[in-house]
Amino acid sequence: MALFSGPLPLIPPAGHAKGTQETQPSVVALGGGHGLSASLSALRLLTQELTAVVTVADDGGSSGRLRRELGVLPPGDLRMALAALCDDTDWGRTWRDVMQHRFTSKDGEGSLDDHAMGNLLIITLWELLGDPVAGLQWAGALLGARGRVLPMASVPLTIEGDILSENQGSLRVRTVTGQAKLAAAADVGNVSDVRLLPAGAPACQEALEAVELADWVILGPGSWYTSVLPHLLLPELRDALCRTSARRCLTMNLSNDTAETQGMSAVDHLSVITRYAPGFTVDVVLADPAVVGDRQDFERAVARMGGRAVFGTVGVSTGKPVHDPLRLATSYNDLFGEK
Repeated sequence: MALFSGPLPLIPPAGHAKGTQETQPSVVALGGGHGLSASLSALRLLTQELTAVVTVADDGGSSGRLRRELGVLPPGDLRMALAALCDDTDWGRTWRDVMQHRFTSKDGEGSLDDHAMGNLLIITLWELLGDPVAGLQWAGALLGARGRVLPMASVPLTIEGDILSENQGSLRVRTVTGQAKLAAAADVGNVSDVRLLPAGAPACQEALEAVELADWVILGPGSWYTSVLPHLLLPELRDALCRTSARRCLTMNLSNDTAETQGMSAVDHLSVITRYAPGFTVDVVLADPAVVGDRQDFERAVARMGGRAVFGTVGVSTGKPVHDPLRLATSYNDLFGEK
């Protein structure tokens, strides 16, 4: 414990002061998994006043095993966010690769098989410090992170939803509990009535403060029901997102037809947000025109949410549904420069 008896490592204080024309904007990005990594990879090119607020409902893979065995927050999405913010030096990139390294046992059944080194490191810091936020701050210092990473809640969350599917000509509804199971079950039916357990779980206080003090809040891209929507299902965080004086940007995915959102249009994605958080308004919805469909219909749906649609080509040139950091950064930079 002597190693941690001194002051916490210095991390750029994202969200602690409103930006001005002479300073970098203070930005909070919310999401999880690969979607959040994409937005962070873009935003880190524009500001160091950056806070990632990450979902903590993952219960699959390495994170799920550690969560069940140790009763901790699932570290996987937090690790990915840290890796996306690593310093662009040999030191930062090396420690990023260490954090992302996965063990592979010879028979595929070893106790370390498929565990990410960064998951184990983060949990080690949590156990030594007894504080998830402080542990993530130390991990961020190791990578020279350009910003900070926070969990959305101070306790592990469970996501639950109903799957509506057709069975021999009749509709069947079944409840699925757990992020991994819900994502898999979505392959055979439509997701509806998503909720977080425990109901009314406490949000991370540092995350609430960051949202309150931000200049911009970026929600999405990511798995719509299990990475984007959970931030609006947590009561304290939803209230903070609705109250903040920050400008709000919703970033759309590059594919509408995912396992969770099969058969849904871009407008349907917006309707999900409105249904679960009717008080949440946006200033901007950023979308690639290739996935919008009827542009006028989409613009009307955005206007009903209080904002305007901004279109830009933000995907990689290969055509895969993956955001290009430079293109996405260019679109965000144009938004940040508007008055």
